[in-house]
Amino acid sequence: MDHGSDCFAITPYGRGAGSSRVRVFEWLDRIGTDFAVGSYLSLPDAAPARLVRHPLSLARAELRLADVVRARPRRLLLHREASPLSRGWWERRLLSSAEFAVYDFDDALQWDRGEGGLVRRLAPKADKARTAVAHADRVIAGNSVLAEWARERHRDVVVIPSCVALRDYVPKGSYALHDPPRLGWIGSPHNEACLLLISEALQEVHRRTGARLTLVGTTTPTLGALESLIDRIAWSPDSQREALSAMDVGLMPLAPTAYSLGKCGYKLLQYAAAGLPAVATPLGVNSELLSELGMPAARDRDEWTAAILGLIDTSADGRARLGRAARETCGRRYSYDAWLPRWAAALELGPVSP
Repeated sequence: MDHGSDCFAITPYGRGAGSSRVRVFEWLDRIGTDFAVGSYLSLPDAAPARLVRHPLSLARAELRLADVVRARPRRLLLHREASPLSRGWWERRLLSSAEFAVYDFDDALQWDRGEGGLVRRLAPKADKARTAVAHADRVIAGNSVLAEWARERHRDVVVIPSCVALRDYVPKGSYALHDPPRLGWIGSPHNEACLLLISEALQEVHRRTGARLTLVGTTTPTLGALESLIDRIAWSPDSQREALSAMDVGLMPLAPTAYSLGKCGYKLLQYAAAGLPAVATPLGVNSELLSELGMPAARDRDEWTAAILGLIDTSADGRARLGRAARETCGRRYSYDAWLPRWAAALELGPVSP
């Protein structure tokens, strides 16, 4: 971390992690202000099994947080959490040390009590989120659900959605169906289990049409019976650019949980950026996005089956009209260019232009 700057951005992951890339790095790439970025271990996630393999780096990361506190930044942006080991003390100290401090979050961290392992239960994200909101000068929430919760605890809350850059996606050039049809999903290993929620629908669509499923983001088989119809692609900026435009129908199922309510609908925006027709669970912000993008919603097995088959059975011209209109809407309402002035204003950076 370059300590020559008096503006700091703290994020728990490196640029390879979707949340940090979308909510921190992509914004900082677009402004002239020189921020020093601390991304803890610069790993794609903070899974305990990954952390224990880097004990010395872990210690150095904790010491760097102390350095930031001592530097007393003029401006500080904290995204999600400062440390996977913190129970709120780092968040409080960092935000309190800055002249002007902003806390940004894009998931329902306030309802994450640490399910999934001992380390997470010892340092639950919920405690950190509550502490961070209490000690920030301003809060940036990724959607209205998160903002509503934050406004019960803070008077200055700004909603800025997770955004996309259309140039990062190859727009679909042909809407003729592949043979067999190609369904698709993009995401990280920890949330691909959502596809099991629609396993019966996917298998029924496969039975009727032969459709296969492309997963972008993980190469390790975890989905049981679905694996027989899955092709996997490791995520990279290049694979993301090409893979989505090669799909026929994008998928975004969500579990009916409080945590899902806080999701920012980023997969839907990625599909739209590629001009890809998609189906999603209408939960939380997804309901609004589906309406804006003209995409079909599905709640149960029968609705998922019907929605996917409906897009497959639609003419190529019909899919093209849907996909291209969604891409246009995405660029106008959910691009970095559209939101950059408001993001810069939330950090009080002064006038900026796309």
